[in-house]
Amino acid sequence: MGIGPYNFNPNSTFTSDIGSVTRLATSAPFARYLAEEIFERSAFIKSGVLLRDARLSGTTGSRIEAPFFDPLNTTEEVIQSNDTWGSSGAGYFTSQKVTASTQYATLTYRGFMYSADDLSRYQTGEDALAFMRTQLSADLDKKMTAKLLSQLTGLLGTGGPLNASNSLDKSVTTGAAEANYLTAANITEAKYLLGERAGSLQTIAMHPKVAAYMEQVGALTFSTSALSTGGNIEWQGGGIGLTSTQVGFMMGLRVIVDEQMPILGATGEQEQFVCYLFGNGAVATGDQFPLTIETERNIQSLQDAVAVHYSNVMHIPGTSWVASSDNPTNAQLATAANWGVAFAEPRLIPVVALTVNSPFGGLVP
Repeated sequence: MGIGPYNFNPNSTFTSDIGSVTRLATSAPFARYLAEEIFERSAFIKSGVLLRDARLSGTTGSRIEAPFFDPLNTTEEVIQSNDTWGSSGAGYFTSQKVTASTQYATLTYRGFMYSADDLSRYQTGEDALAFMRTQLSADLDKKMTAKLLSQLTGLLGTGGPLNASNSLDKSVTTGAAEANYLTAANITEAKYLLGERAGSLQTIAMHPKVAAYMEQVGALTFSTSALSTGGNIEWQGGGIGLTSTQVGFMMGLRVIVDEQMPILGATGEQEQFVCYLFGNGAVATGDQFPLTIETERNIQSLQDAVAVHYSNVMHIPGTSWVASSDNPTNAQLATAANWGVAFAEPRLIPVVALTVNSPFGGLVP
């Protein structure tokens, strides 16, 4: 049985007793610590993009109804010293209503199971289930990230309800140049899709091939050929440069680098990389029931099995799940027709998509 290149001390002692092999993995403290580790290791959580919301946890049903108040758009009335002032023309204020709408968040239920037989443990000298435990938090973090990115694709991708208002495409299919890369100009243009709320965007997520370009241009020192306005930039001319090649912040934005970020394009076209800009708390998350780990001993096959299952909801306030069904797959989350916008003004939603090329990108296979 292949279990990867992960090696344990050959002098370690493992037993085939189900109680000792899986007792740690199935204990309540382990499940709780694992859930906390998953939550704490996520770059989207550490950056402040994704926040727990108690209203999304411990719910019943397959979707969550989240009522909210519409933003105020007050009608001012001119006060005069007569009996005909005001919108009513009757000499008094007209009462205006604070209106509320509804948005829906859909719950997902996911899980998986691993098993290991006694013979493989003796033949390899390693405990496959112990290996699984060490990898769970990293693997589940990837699964949660894939789920979030699918949801963003459905909302901001082609045909999505936020595509026209909160999305900017600076990429080309061939002949990409600096104007098509992740530049200060392109980031600024993307931020100001939100108008005066551009400053609400605090984080940018990008593919490593895009981050590589950021590292390259940031690590190069440069100076202008003249101090006057319009002086050309000369790379490697001395002057200003980064003291570290790792770009953790750029233009005041925290940087998340993740290889699961979407790459678009047809076969033979230059890769087009989708970046996302977020405001703090742009995505709310919760769970209907906590992550659960269970074990079973199959005496007929001499196997120990460990099953993991969990619920999760990710909700971007101002958007709504409009599909007739719930518990969607990632493909269904990425389907534009399954999403709607609850806010009358989509620029109130602090999420923006920016699609660019990269000199480190290749052709779509």
